[in-house]
Amino acid sequence: MHVEFRGEDKTVAGETIQQLKKYFGKGGLGLEIAEETPQCIKFEGGGGHVIATICREGDKTRIDLVTQEWDYQVKKFVADLP
Repeated sequence: MHVEFRGEDKTVAGETIQQLKKYFGKGGLGLEIAEETPQCIKFEGGGGHVIATICREGDKTRIDLVTQEWDYQVKKFVADLP
């Protein structure tokens, strides 16, 4: 089952990608980066995945997250956004 989340961040897209890498990637939860573009990053591991799509909207960055098996961690990431 896929679960979708949406969050907003006050940083620019490049900084948001770095936050995602730090939290979900090596040094964080240890998921592997499966795909990466300037607006999208996909992590895989632990029998699931996290896909983040980043879109600039005015002075905020919208982050759409789709996950399988990482619901709690994605909720925490969204809750901790500045």
